[in-house]
Amino acid sequence: MSSAMATSAPCIRIASTGSPATCNVKAEMLNIRSVFLPGVSSLSMKGKKGFTSAMPTTLGARKRKSKVTGVAMAKRGGAVVEEQEKEVKSDDGRFRLNNLSPQPGSRHRNKRKGRGIAAGQGASCGFGMRGQKSRSGSGVRPGFEGGQMPLYRRLPKLRGIAGGMGAGLPKYVSVNLADISAAGFQEGEEVSLEALKARRIINPSGRDRKLPLKVLGDGELEVKVRIKAGAISVAAKEKLNSLGCEYEILPGKKKWVSAAVSKNLARAEAYFAKKKGTSSL
Repeated sequence: MSSAMATSAPCIRIASTGSPATCNVKAEMLNIRSVFLPGVSSLSMKGKKGFTSAMPTTLGARKRKSKVTGVAMAKRGGAVVEEQEKEVKSDDGRFRLNNLSPQPGSRHRNKRKGRGIAAGQGASCGFGMRGQKSRSGSGVRPGFEGGQMPLYRRLPKLRGIAGGMGAGLPKYVSVNLADISAAGFQEGEEVSLEALKARRIINPSGRDRKLPLKVLGDGELEVKVRIKAGAISVAAKEKLNSLGCEYEILPGKKKWVSAAVSKNLARAEAYFAKKKGTSSL
C-alpha cells in the first residue's frame, strides 16, 4: 500500500505492511518534522512493523561534516599553537614559567602495588612470592640490612657528626682586633655586636643572628675602646690589657633546668662559696 501527501515540505513516499490508519499517523509525523525542519531534504525512519519512509537526509550529513570540519580545524589550530610555542622557545632560549618541563625520561609513573592483576604487576601485585617484604605489616625499618653492619655505620664520620650535628656548628660571631681597628672607632667608644652591625663589619644571617660576639686577637688595636662581648680569646685579652682597654663579658643564655635541679645548683654554689671563704681565712 502506498500513499502520497502534498504539503509545503518535499514529497514523501511511504511503504508499509500495516494498516492505513497507522500509515497516515506516521506520514503526518513525518510532515510535522519536515515543517519544523524546513532545511531538511532527507530523513529516514523505520518502525516496529517494517514502516519505512524515504526523505532526503542532509541534516545528519551536515552535522557529521561540521563535526569533522571542527575536529580538523582544532587539529590545525593546535598545530599552529605548537608551532608558535616552538618559535617562541627557539627565539627566546631562556627558561620561563611557560616553558619549564622535566627532561624526557626523568619522570616515571609510580608502580601501583597491591591494586590487583589489572595494574600490570601480576597475581602477586608486585610484592613477589616470598620474603618479609611480601608479608602484611610494616616490613623493615629504613637502613636495615638484615642484621649485617649497615652502611651508615660502616662509613667514616665527618666533623660535627660523630658527636652530634651541633658539635661542629659555630657558637659565636667572631671578629678580630684588626677588624675593629679598621672600623674607625674613636677612643672611648663602645664596641658591641650592635655597633659592629651598624658599621657593616659583620652581617650575621640565619642562625648566626642569635649568636653572641667573640673577639679574637688577630691584628693590633691602636685606640682605647670599651668592648662588650660574649667571649674574648686569651690573645685578645693580653693585647687589650696592655693597651688599657675596658671589656665586659656578657652572660650567655641560660640553659633551662627544672626547679629541683635549679635548687640543687643554688645549694651547691652556696656550699662551695662558704667553703672557699672558710679556706681563705
